[in-house]
Amino acid sequence: MPRYKPVFPQLIDASQVHASVHPRPMGRSTDESRAALVKETGGAPNVDYDGKTNPYIDYQSIDLLLSLQHPRSEGYDEMCFFVMGQVKELLFRGLHFELFNARAQLNEGQVSDALVILARAGAYVDHIADTWNILSTITTEGFNEFRDHLSTASGQLSFMYRHVEFILGNKSRRLATAHKNVPHVWPAMKEALEAPSLYDTAIGALHGAGHTVDNAALNRDWSESYQSNASVAQAWLEVYRDPVSDNPLYQLAEALIAIDEKMSFYRWRHFTSVHKIIGYKPGTGGSAGVGWLRQVTEHRFFPELWEIRDQL
Repeated sequence: MPRYKPVFPQLIDASQVHASVHPRPMGRSTDESRAALVKETGGAPNVDYDGKTNPYIDYQSIDLLLSLQHPRSEGYDEMCFFVMGQVKELLFRGLHFELFNARAQLNEGQVSDALVILARAGAYVDHIADTWNILSTITTEGFNEFRDHLSTASGQLSFMYRHVEFILGNKSRRLATAHKNVPHVWPAMKEALEAPSLYDTAIGALHGAGHTVDNAALNRDWSESYQSNASVAQAWLEVYRDPVSDNPLYQLAEALIAIDEKMSFYRWRHFTSVHKIIGYKPGTGGSAGVGWLRQVTEHRFFPELWEIRDQL
């Protein structure tokens, strides 16, 4: 175990933090008001604010955000684990927002706009995968110092990650029901489980563009995880016969498989990092740990886009 113990700097008096989840009142600025302020400050940052806060703190509730790190042990590595876990949840939130809006654009027939959004979604996944650069610095000994304090807390219980999985099409009613007892989370989770995924919407766009797709792929039980369909594979093959930059469906296919590939990188980093830290010991949330993660690394969200590669 590390000989050094954590020293937690007291940066915020949490008793003074406004803990509401609602946006804080703020004014607005304009080009004119910003120009006037620069003249007033001589070009230096403004440091004069009334009251007990400032606009930067209020805009994103920064004092509240930075009051939410509560390690449960004296293990040095737990602060890293805690902060990066929260960072990943925020990144999942941002990723889901982009995927949700890409699906909305596809529903409206705006493939080009969806492509712009998917480019940012891919950048989010890259950043999420890079969180393992920091998390993998946690040692086996360091993790063991705080692991018992996790109870059965596990990343498999992340409802934000589950939303990402669901909008990409990897549905699981069993995993969704981990949130059935959380009344402020379950309604949206249930809705996501039962809604068409981004890929379902992309398949609908294929069909709408004149490619023949079986009814089994167009009208199915959306709560079931997507399974490969031969007609969808054939439709994508037809799209790939015109692999040019002004073919929006080709560009869509490439954007989707890029995100799928990036998600595979994230899952592989997860698998290897956990393997390094805990080996084949059971996971905290009841799973087989690394054994479960190895199985997950093999999943592909958009299977036909991978299957057709040997025919291109």
